[in-house]
Amino acid sequence: MSSAVPHVPGVLDAAAVEATAAAVARVQQPDGGVPWAVGQHIDVWNHVESAMGLLVGGQREAAEAAYDWCLRTQRADGSWPMKTVGDTVEDASGETNMCSYLAVGVWHHWLLLKDLAFVRRTWPAVRAGLDYTTALQLPFGGIAWSQQDDGVVNREALVAGSSSIYQALRAGLALADLVGEPRPAWELAAGRLRHALESHLEQFLDKSTFSMDWYYPVLGGPLRGEAARRRLDARWDDFVVPGLGARCVDTNPWVTGAETCELVLALDVADDTRALQVFADMQHLRHPDGLYWTGWVFGDDVNWPNEQTTYTSAAVILAADALSRTTAASGIFRGDGLGPHPAPLALHCACSPDQVLTSG
Repeated sequence: MSSAVPHVPGVLDAAAVEATAAAVARVQQPDGGVPWAVGQHIDVWNHVESAMGLLVGGQREAAEAAYDWCLRTQRADGSWPMKTVGDTVEDASGETNMCSYLAVGVWHHWLLLKDLAFVRRTWPAVRAGLDYTTALQLPFGGIAWSQQDDGVVNREALVAGSSSIYQALRAGLALADLVGEPRPAWELAAGRLRHALESHLEQFLDKSTFSMDWYYPVLGGPLRGEAARRRLDARWDDFVVPGLGARCVDTNPWVTGAETCELVLALDVADDTRALQVFADMQHLRHPDGLYWTGWVFGDDVNWPNEQTTYTSAAVILAADALSRTTAASGIFRGDGLGPHPAPLALHCACSPDQVLTSG
């Protein structure tokens, strides 16, 4: 692997990024699992995000141990438990967004290292996770957000989760081409999901008070170009607090590091020059050990909750890479190396053909 580590001049140097990756590695369990913080739970989405940050920050051994954890803990149906503490499952439900994200992590690893043996080793788990997820697609094209342990499907779709799944499907299709196992059903699912995210946001569960609902159709979903910029502009003042970062919820005086860095990534996708300033604004959350506080309650002037989290720290590393264009994987959220966006498909939908929107 290249020794290059991201740095953002005037904001975060390479030594600081390396220190953050090393701090995430110190939280990692001996079995490879990366909990939110010491003693807290693991979910596979944030775990994979941490693996991506570890890899960019120079911690390849820790990153690959994290991916090995995914292979060992995946269930027969392709899912992972929603919450695991140590080796104890606390919530056995399967969340589709979580179960699809391994595809993004493996594609990120490929972009950075071009290690085909790693891709082939992880491919069966990627395939099973995306098959589990696409099986829960709803008639309008969104993806049901979870399935309980008793098999009952929570038949509501989330904008943020479905947008992330859209990115995972595109990564999965690229991996399928790489290993020579085409998955046309995924392309169909991605086209239907694209149509839902572009034309039927009203059919998703309303979580519009959360900033993730605002920026995720740009970060993971199909919105690009002018459509992306319009969406980001529309609620900028609701969520962005100058000098501090982005709120998690528009009604609360609480900025959070992970959401702020994901917004930075979405801004980068949209070629929005505000990305650098937003990234600089959130650095007040940095802890001396290299990790980042989850959030800051302004007015009360206190970090809350009293924790520094691995997923927040990994998001900082990935945002630094995207802004600096340092590694070969820095464009993963921009779609570097992926094929064209799947055509939007309005199957099982009341739309007439001229109502199907495209964003390029």
